[in-house]
Amino acid sequence: MTKLEDSQTLCLDPSGGLPRLLEIMARLRDPETGCPWDIAQDFKSIAPYTIEEAYEVADAIEKGDMSELEGELGDLLLQVIYYTQMGSEDGHFDFDSVTNKIADKMIHRHPHVFGDESRDKSASQQVADWEKIKAAERASKSVEPAGTLDGVATNLPALTRAVKLQKRAARVGFDWPSALEVLDKINEECVELIEANEKLSHIEQTEEFGDLMFVMANLARHLDIDPEEALRKASKKFTRRFEGVEAKLADLGKTPQQSDLQEMDALWDAVKVDEKR
Repeated sequence: MTKLEDSQTLCLDPSGGLPRLLEIMARLRDPETGCPWDIAQDFKSIAPYTIEEAYEVADAIEKGDMSELEGELGDLLLQVIYYTQMGSEDGHFDFDSVTNKIADKMIHRHPHVFGDESRDKSASQQVADWEKIKAAERASKSVEPAGTLDGVATNLPALTRAVKLQKRAARVGFDWPSALEVLDKINEECVELIEANEKLSHIEQTEEFGDLMFVMANLARHLDIDPEEALRKASKKFTRRFEGVEAKLADLGKTPQQSDLQEMDALWDAVKVDEKR
């Protein structure tokens, strides 16, 4: 068999597993015989797809659809395969080096499993130890003294990044003692936003609104709530209830455009009542 024939056999093997997927990506990226779209991609152009696929994984988990989750996990894995193929083409890294690096990291961060440290610790202590190890890793990579907030990715969803920044600051004691103090700060920020709406420019209003959102993220952290998850659920609930309003309007032979706020608000309340039955 020729090399191409071997490749084709592997690519068409339904039980070829990971080697099959790696070979498929190599073929797609082949500059002479690959797919023009795949050849044209680079790290930056693929990054938005990676973010989208991660959210679709989370959506499948939220729905509890294991069949859909299986497919979405494959889509997410393909993103990793894509990056490692491009990395190997440029001589930066390949799939094996990436997997070995994360394996080394997991072993280093779990001395209570792979080393001689005791496993007789609470889950919270395990988390604290994990964070200490990560902080030491960050410090070892920098010639400058590591800052408390160093290493928090700037491209994270805004609410997630806010919580991560606040957790870092809390580690060095920069934090409110309890949720009650955070609630006081939320009230203060709400007043400032109302004043901004009356007196300040749109740019200044945006800044005040951002301050309020940041404190809301802090409240979520104090309540042990994932703000991204909470907002996704709120959006899902809004979608469900608004669709219920549209359905009730349809029963009346109307559309939202043919209704008004008062009628739709009454139907919204009726939908909420229906949900409680």
